[in-house]
Amino acid sequence: MIRASDIMHPGAECIREHETLATAARIMRDRGVGALPICGERQRLLGIVTDRDIVLKCVAEGRDPEHVTAGELAQGRPMTVEADEDAEQVLRVMEQYKVRRLPVINHPEHELVGMISEADIARGLPQARLAEFVTAVCEEDDPKSKEMEQPYSTPL
Repeated sequence: MIRASDIMHPGAECIREHETLATAARIMRDRGVGALPICGERQRLLGIVTDRDIVLKCVAEGRDPEHVTAGELAQGRPMTVEADEDAEQVLRVMEQYKVRRLPVINHPEHELVGMISEADIARGLPQARLAEFVTAVCEEDDPKSKEMEQPYSTPL
């Protein structure tokens, strides 16, 4: 059985909740990633901030990324999987909630141990299952009404 820990990116770097979005943007640029987990004490996961969040929830609102903290964007409880979860369960979660990145935690400490992205999934799936996955994650009921109804954010 393939587990989440087998396909994840280990050692995901967190942005601390009190650090600014400008710092988050620099880390994303330097690491070549589009999202960072937001962590509190002892690597405890609080949320995820994406490059899109920074643009739409900060810059487009006329706010200064040098003064807005990552913690201000950590809303709700992030969707996660445990490191020992079956890879098929990981896919089901990502498909059901239409998320493209999924933090991996250890249990019971709830500490972040890695991240799973679409690219990680693509490397480990047979072509047919990959096509199913991409269709499910990217499928939208009615894109125009979704844009108008929901805030721009990465579902957690």
